Amino acid sequence: MNGVRLPKRKKLSTNKNIYVYNKPKIVYIPLISSNDENITILVKKDDYVFKGSVVGRRKGNYKMPIHSSVSGRVMGFEEHTYLHGEKVKCVVIENDFKEKMENRVTPRTAINKFTKEEFVEKLLNHGVIGQGGGGFPTYAKFNSDKKITTLIINAVECEPYITADFMLFKEKCEEILEAIDAIVEINNIDEAIIATKKSNYTLNKLLMNFLGTYLKIKLLNVPNLYPMGWERALIKEVTGVEYDKLPIEKGIVVINSSTAHSIYEALKLDKPVIERVVTFTGEMLKEPQNVLVKVGTPVSEVIESIGGYKRNKEIVFVAGGPMMGTALPTDDLVVSPNMNCILVLKEIKTVTRTECLRCGKCVKVCPVKLSPVLIRDSLNNIDDLDSYNADRCIECGLCSYICPAKINIRQAVKIGKKKLSERG
Repeated sequence: MNGVRLPKRKKLSTNKNIYVYNKPKIVYIPLISSNDENITILVKKDDYVFKGSVVGRRKGNYKMPIHSSVSGRVMGFEEHTYLHGEKVKCVVIENDFKEKMENRVTPRTAINKFTKEEFVEKLLNHGVIGQGGGGFPTYAKFNSDKKITTLIINAVECEPYITADFMLFKEKCEEILEAIDAIVEINNIDEAIIATKKSNYTLNKLLMNFLGTYLKIKLLNVPNLYPMGWERALIKEVTGVEYDKLPIEKGIVVINSSTAHSIYEALKLDKPVIERVVTFTGEMLKEPQNVLVKVGTPVSEVIESIGGYKRNKEIVFVAGGPMMGTALPTDDLVVSPNMNCILVLKEIKTVTRTECLRCGKCVKVCPVKLSPVLIRDSLNNIDDLDSYNADRCIECGLCSYICPAKINIRQAVKIGKKKLSERG
């Protein structure tokens, strides 16, 4: 696989346990699912909602529910910034701090007793999605008549700075392993493989302490390259298998560590995805750390709760990691289920951009074998964008990272990709 060894910057946020911030006065639940804003709203102003109540549901093929993360009164609807940097409609809920659930559930002692149909329905009804950033509905990966032979747990977390999956595994290892074991048994999967970086000695040692009791779960180290966490590259590295459109064609399903823990909570506690661990990190934060935070919490509120900024001028604010994240002008956005990192860096004012040198480095480094610079040059020609396969871009950012002219090629390719999708 083409890949680049990047600076890790992981230690900034791993010297403290996961901090719990669960007291937002108001939450703003984004009415969006996998970038689809075609949502049926199921509440109105002044309704009382419980923690876990369904406030909206996606239309179309994947009718994923959207849940309230608190109990309280619906104040109305407002637009707030989402992970991708654009405004989306949100349900505004005033937290009554009672944490009231509509139905009290007794935790299950065994989570491997569900039928496959019950398992798929549980993942759907509890809004379990891919928490590495894409937000794809997890139930759909298992909702197939095709035999699943291999389950891969993506614990690579290859992008710099981000440590949410690592810290969750570090503190909830037994719960995640219990979930993996249950997934394997319920779906009659032959084996589960936890993929980690060779350099992640702490996680590898931790897992080796437990894996002897799980006969169908094994550990496999992959090279410390970016973007090794990309699903297609990871599958090729772990199994040697290539596929056309979806991994299930070859009997393979991939989920990441945080998603595995959400499955544990859905099966064990009947808990929907209403909170998640987010890495708050970067040189311009006073106390970088991982935070367990309710969906819909304003990011600015969380940052204030962990000590705030070293200074609030001359900073770059990024939703997501440094390679695939979205730069934003302010911290005015809300936590979503697919948000894994908030990054705050010092602004670099001396970047000198030049004209493209036609050096071809972006072509050489592209893991999808595209020609990013040619896509950039063809933004006004939809047919050329199609012929250059702009829609196949995974937005990894390596083209911009490697560019000696300091051109933001990734952003240009994203624009081309969007133009193709809008054409239909």
